[in-house]
Amino acid sequence: MLKKYFYVVVASMLFLVACSQGLDQLDPNRVTTESFYKDAAELTSGVNAIYASVQANNLVAREYWFLHDLRSDDVLSGGGQLETPRNQLLIGAHDPGNYVSNVVWQTLYRGIHRANVIIEKAPGATMEDGLRKRLVGEAKFWRAWSYFELVSLWGGVPLYTEFVTTPAGTAPRATADAVYQTIISDLKTAQTDLPVRHEGANAGRVTSGAASALLGKVYMHRGEYASARTELQKVISSGAYRLMDNYLDNFLEETELNAESVLEIGYLKIGDVNWDGDGNGAGNNETTPRSQEYAAIGWRNCIPSDRLINEFETIRRGDAKDDPRYRMSFYFIGDRFNNDKDELTDGRVQGNLSTVDGARVKVSWRKYAAMYKTADTYYTSGINMRLMRYSEVLLMAAECEIEANNLTGAVELMNRVRARKGVEMPPYPTTKFPTGTKDQVFAALVHEKSVELGGEWIRNRDLLRWRSQNKLTKEAFTYFQKGKHELLPLPQQEIDNNDKIEQKDQNPGY
Repeated sequence: MLKKYFYVVVASMLFLVACSQGLDQLDPNRVTTESFYKDAAELTSGVNAIYASVQANNLVAREYWFLHDLRSDDVLSGGGQLETPRNQLLIGAHDPGNYVSNVVWQTLYRGIHRANVIIEKAPGATMEDGLRKRLVGEAKFWRAWSYFELVSLWGGVPLYTEFVTTPAGTAPRATADAVYQTIISDLKTAQTDLPVRHEGANAGRVTSGAASALLGKVYMHRGEYASARTELQKVISSGAYRLMDNYLDNFLEETELNAESVLEIGYLKIGDVNWDGDGNGAGNNETTPRSQEYAAIGWRNCIPSDRLINEFETIRRGDAKDDPRYRMSFYFIGDRFNNDKDELTDGRVQGNLSTVDGARVKVSWRKYAAMYKTADTYYTSGINMRLMRYSEVLLMAAECEIEANNLTGAVELMNRVRARKGVEMPPYPTTKFPTGTKDQVFAALVHEKSVELGGEWIRNRDLLRWRSQNKLTKEAFTYFQKGKHELLPLPQQEIDNNDKIEQKDQNPGY
C-alpha cells in the first residue's frame, strides 16, 4: 500500500541534471528524463518519488515538525541534548546557515522539481487519460503544498513551474502573491482531478478533500476568509470524514488512515533505523524518529511547553470537567506504558521539568510516542504522520465563521470537536470561555485549537497568521523582533548558488 511503501525507482536519477557540474558527456547507460515517463508505470514511479521527498527525514519524518514546533510556543527544550541548530530556532537565534531550515528548504524544492517533471512529461505518456489526470493532480497538489510551506515561512521565493535542466535555469525571488496564485491554481486542478477516497494499494494518496482543506488553509493565510469558508465547507459537506471516537487513534500505528485523516504520510517499522534523508533512496520503507525525539524514554529533545500544559481544562483549575485530551496528549510520571507492563518512573525520564499548576514535574509527549507498545529506549517507529485531520478542518471553518460574524455557527463547529466520543467536554459557552462577543469566541477558538491540535505543527502558522492579521492579544515570544522574526532567512547557500538572487534580497534582519 502506498501509505507504507514508496518505491522510488527513479528518485536517484531524476534530477542529476539539476546538479550538473559542467560535464559535456553523458553515461549511455543512464536513464534520462527523455527516455523515461513513457507509460503509466514510469509516470507512477515519478509521482511516488514526490511522495518519497515529502516522506524523507529532511521533511515529514523529522525536520519538518522540528521546524514548525520549535517556532511555536507548543514546545520547550527537553534539556541540553537539544542540538544547537534546533535550539537556535527555539530561541530565535537562527541565521541563514541554520541546518534545519535549510534542509527543509532544499527538500521542498526537490519535491517541486519532481512535480514539475511529471506535469511536463505526462501529456506524452502512453496511458489511460483518467490515470494521467489523477497523477498530474497529485503532482500539482504536492507542488502547491511545498510552495505553501515555502511562501508562508520565507515569503516570496523562487518560483519554478517548469522542469529546470541547467544551472542557468535558476529563478529570482517571485512575489508572495505570484507564489500564492500558482498554489491556488494547482489546488483547484487537484480538486477536480483527484478522487474523494483511495482504497487498497492506493490508500494514502492525496484526495480532492485534501486539496480543498489545503486550499482553505491557504486562503486563510491570505486573509481571504470567505473563499476559505467555501473550500472548507466542501470538505465538511462531502461526508467523507468524521471524528474518531478515540482521540488517540489519530496518533497510533494500528489506526492509520482512519476516517479523521485528511492528509497522511506513511512509515513502516523495519529494523532499527531506516531513514532516507532527502528522499533519494530507492525502495526505502522508512521509519520516523518522532517517538525517539519526543517521547519520555527517548531522547526527549522537545517537551510540551508550560503554556500548552496549563491550557487544558481541569477540575483542579476550576473547570467543570477534566479534558480527557490532557492525559491523551502527555505522559506523566506514574503512567503505565509498554502495553501497561511498565510504569514511568522519574529515573527513566531524562531532562527538564515543567511547571504544572505551580509544581515542578516531568511531562513528555504522548502523541506519536511508540511507548504505548514498547519499552525500548531507542526506537524509531512506523507511525504515520497525520498532516491534516478533520478536527482541524472544523476548527478552521469555525475561524471563518467568526470572520463572517456568524458566532453561533463558529461555536457549533467548535462544539462538534468537543463532543467527540471519549472527550465529551461541556459545550461552549463555559464559565472560563463565554461566547457573547466576537473576541470571546475567538479566544475560545484559540483555546480549542491548542488542546485539540497541540504539538501537531499547526500553532506556528496560526501565530504567523494571527500576528499578521492583528489578532494576537499578546506576543508569544520574548525574543520576537518585529520586521525580522515573521519570516525565516533565505538559506545562504541559495544566495551563493542562485545567480538571480543577491545578498540584498535576503529577508529583513538577517
